[in-house]
Amino acid sequence: MPYIIAEIGSNHNGDMNLARIMIDSAVKCGCNAVKFQSWTPKSLIAEEEYNRNVKYNDNPRKHWGSLRDMVEKYYLRDEQHRELKAYCNTVGIDFCSTPFSPEEADLLTFLDVPFYKIASMDINNHRLLKHVASKNKPVILSTGMATLGEIEKAIETIASSGNDKIVLLHCISVYPPEYPDIHLNNIPMLKQTFGYPVGFSDHTIGYSIPLAAVALGACLIEKHFTTDKDLDGWDHQISANPIEMGIIVRESANIKMAMGSHKRVVSNSEKEKKNKFRRSIVAASAMKKGHIISDEDLDFKRPGTGIAPDQSELLVGKKLLRDIREDELISWNDLIQI
Repeated sequence: MPYIIAEIGSNHNGDMNLARIMIDSAVKCGCNAVKFQSWTPKSLIAEEEYNRNVKYNDNPRKHWGSLRDMVEKYYLRDEQHRELKAYCNTVGIDFCSTPFSPEEADLLTFLDVPFYKIASMDINNHRLLKHVASKNKPVILSTGMATLGEIEKAIETIASSGNDKIVLLHCISVYPPEYPDIHLNNIPMLKQTFGYPVGFSDHTIGYSIPLAAVALGACLIEKHFTTDKDLDGWDHQISANPIEMGIIVRESANIKMAMGSHKRVVSNSEKEKKNKFRRSIVAASAMKKGHIISDEDLDFKRPGTGIAPDQSELLVGKKLLRDIREDELISWNDLIQI
């Protein structure tokens, strides 16, 4: 089945107890991993941006105070990384995170994460790509906002470090995107173009679009996750709740199994249905021994245990060896060649 990542991101709101509750919920949903974000007030945002965002007039549940206030509250300290990694080990789910600087990638290396996720915003941050690629662990590269040329250059940058363990994520970096802008057909296109496995980083509301991505061959689904969409914070409202995430996990597995093979296969269970569901050749009306069968003498009805309808021409012109009742199945033993 696809690898399912519950993107907690900053939905912990700086509360480690809430983070543990979310991890527990992701485990219960059947997710393979929980993902956080590794940045500090200095590694992600320039002073100019802080000065430009000192007050917000939009959704008060999403934004409060200044940008600096929120970043200071939401960023994970080094010791919190260690605490969450240890907790994930205890409950049996992969801990992973998105580094936004080489130093944060080094911290994740120390924590022995199974892979590194590169955010869409850093697809052209070749310094970070080279540093992460040098760790020689899988790199999951999100492609939101990127042209094919930028994706190609990012792949070349990672591969130049001798690391070919790359997974691309089709992504639309809008929260949430409009349906016409999602272009799920990019999933097989990216796989065919670059030859690497492709997953889907989802920012839609609900679960239908990530499930459709699985049907198109996505090997990985990353979905923002919260235990309560009504919590204050950046991403709770566009995140999947436990009910939705449970559906994504469960139905992704079902879809993956149902996709099956490109080869046409009639299953054993379907073969067993043939006798019940298909039709056989029956007498359209009662016929006497010695009657010469015409096409009008034949009808086709269930069950499918007799002569198949597509063989009716072989019966026309044959003589009956016995009386046949109306609706009775005709067998080859009932006929003689004239």
